[in-house]
Amino acid sequence: MLVLPGPGLLLVLAGLLVLANGFPKVQKFVAPVERRAMQAAEESVSSPLRMALSIGTGVVLIAAGVVWWVVPGLPLGGWPTGASLILSGLILLGVLVVSYRHVRSRQTSSTATTAATSA
Repeated sequence: MLVLPGPGLLLVLAGLLVLANGFPKVQKFVAPVERRAMQAAEESVSSPLRMALSIGTGVVLIAAGVVWWVVPGLPLGGWPTGASLILSGLILLGVLVVSYRHVRSRQTSSTATTAATSA
C-alpha cells in the first residue's frame, strides 16, 4: 500500500525500470507509469500544505523508528523495525527533495522561456 502515491510511484517506476532490463515485455508499462509518477511527484510538492504534511510524515516515521529501536517492550520492537521506519522516512524526505528540485527547475525553465519569447 502506498501512503503517499506521489513519491511512492517514483519507487514503483524505479522497480519497473530494473525489471524491464531483464524482461522486455515489462517495457510497455514503463512509459505510462513514468508519466503518472512525474505528475504525482509534481502534485506532491504543488502546495505548501502538501509539502508540510509530507515532511511531517517523514519526520514522524523517523521518530517512530527511533522509538521502536530504543524501547524494547513495543510490539515488533527492536532494531529491524526501527531501522526500516527510519529508512522509510529518509527515503520519503529524499524523494520529496528530488521532486521539489525537479518542479523548481521546470518552473525556472518555463519562466525563462516565457521571458525570452516576450522580449
